[in-house]
Amino acid sequence: MKHETAGDPMSDLKWTQRTTAKVAAELGSLGIQVSARTVAMLLKKMGFGLRVNHKKLAGSSHPDRDAQFAKIAELRERHAFGHLPVISVDTKKKELIGAFKNAGAKWDREPELVNDHDFRSEADGIAVPYGVYDLQANRGTLFVGTSYDTPGFAVDCVEKWWRTEGQHRYTKADQLAILADGGGSNGSRCRAWKSGIQRQLCDRHGLTVVVAHYPPGTSKWNPIEHRLFSELSKNWAGRPLDTPETMIKYARTTTTCTGLQVRAHLVRKQYPKGVAVSNAEMNALAIQKDDNLPAWNYTIAPA
Repeated sequence: MKHETAGDPMSDLKWTQRTTAKVAAELGSLGIQVSARTVAMLLKKMGFGLRVNHKKLAGSSHPDRDAQFAKIAELRERHAFGHLPVISVDTKKKELIGAFKNAGAKWDREPELVNDHDFRSEADGIAVPYGVYDLQANRGTLFVGTSYDTPGFAVDCVEKWWRTEGQHRYTKADQLAILADGGGSNGSRCRAWKSGIQRQLCDRHGLTVVVAHYPPGTSKWNPIEHRLFSELSKNWAGRPLDTPETMIKYARTTTTCTGLQVRAHLVRKQYPKGVAVSNAEMNALAIQKDDNLPAWNYTIAPA
């Protein structure tokens, strides 16, 4: 094992690439008869352990990362003090619809049989789950789209949330804060996202919308990830998502001991990709970029 042993320079823990069966076979060739189970026990006594890859190495962080986090924290506190809504938005992982394996386990008498391969060509469709999480109310809303994850889809979801929930929950609010990732259908550089907010939220509902984007590589700090999406994944773990209605059902039954409740809607509207917004349309937006970190922070007012 000499040439197949590695170790942590800061501790006594070591590991080897060889399996216990191969170690036992090697010892057998030397006349030492021992089982693989005994080899495992001896390796543990010698300080060896099974090791797996850990996603711990972060990429280079943006120099303005901490400043943007401080700005987002200030925005959240200011809106909470003024009883103004703050929502976190994002698109969850797209799901193949059909008899496909879903990670996790559930209590059942018999396992459900699913396809032995996850071929996209065998799917009945692809579900695009877009979420809106209300930080102050601890309420989540999932919109399950059957088309594409486009800025038009994202804006429609946020507008429907405001029309069906937000304006009834915050009756006196004239301002909405949105926390979003830096990329995707609601990205900081996405013209169609900003244009859609102007038309469908600001102009239609008379709202002033303040948007703050998380810096690159920090989407896991977006509240929707660990307050809504993680709970949805746990609730439908081990259950094949054979229809969009299955996703809707499991989303609506997702709760936590801290009071999370979730609404869900199926969106069958078809959204074209590649919708362009001209320079003239962008110049007509009532958008004000912040003096500090303007690429990630801006306010759009009613025209």
